[in-house]
Amino acid sequence: MIISGKELSTRLKAEMAEQVAAFPEKYGRVPHLVVILVGDDPASVSYVTGKAKASEVVGIRNTTIRRPESITEEDLLSLIRQLNGDDTVDGILVQLPLPKHISEAKVIETISREKDVDGFHPLNVAALWQKQPCTVACTPKGIIKLLKAAGVTIQGKRAVVVGRSNIVGLPVSKLLLDENATVTIAHSRTTGLAELTRQAEILVVAIGRPKFITGDMVSEGTVVIDVGVNRDPQTGRLCGDVDFAAVEPKASVITPVPGGVGPMTICCLMENTIECFLRRQSR
Repeated sequence: MIISGKELSTRLKAEMAEQVAAFPEKYGRVPHLVVILVGDDPASVSYVTGKAKASEVVGIRNTTIRRPESITEEDLLSLIRQLNGDDTVDGILVQLPLPKHISEAKVIETISREKDVDGFHPLNVAALWQKQPCTVACTPKGIIKLLKAAGVTIQGKRAVVVGRSNIVGLPVSKLLLDENATVTIAHSRTTGLAELTRQAEILVVAIGRPKFITGDMVSEGTVVIDVGVNRDPQTGRLCGDVDFAAVEPKASVITPVPGGVGPMTICCLMENTIECFLRRQSR
């Protein structure tokens, strides 16, 4: 079974659009997401365009602020503080990666926790690990939605997460734990990695290496979630961290690249923006 994140996200965005349509009458306005794009990295431009399109579908107000790569760190932080204080803004997202002279950590910390739609703020991360209410990072949140939509039972399963980033690996491990899976976190320096991945009933791969997981690293019937977006060195085409052609015949459920996890990330960004808006309205 190939799970299409594209189809699921289309369905969820239609449901959100219905929800948002009632907001002007109820709250006097719709949620407002501001995306800051520094420089003109093609991948970043493409992601930001995707976010603007999704906002349009859901009925959220979207503002994209573009700044040159030469912007100083202080000027960027000053812009974020200004947006923090703007009552018409519900969500702030700074598109990563940033130029080397700007500290990503400082940028993430400066965004108000209440407007952190990415779920990267240290206080949101701390709240996730302490089972407190918080904004959950979009990609991990989307992965759990994909698994549930595919009818995968997470409780009691052996889950292996390959990758330990703050954006995907660590938060998705915590969400799987919260769903009562038994979770192992592996990475590029794990010894005997193939032996470990073969034990997985649910395998989440977010290591950033094209076709890193091969057919012999997966057991029959495994649920495989591929988070990677890479260029295949041979063909130049988009591919995941999993060798799809080799793994798909063995997997019970697998996500494709593109069209798997990616659309769900943007879908969950929309959901997070609505949640931030509603939390601010109920204050």
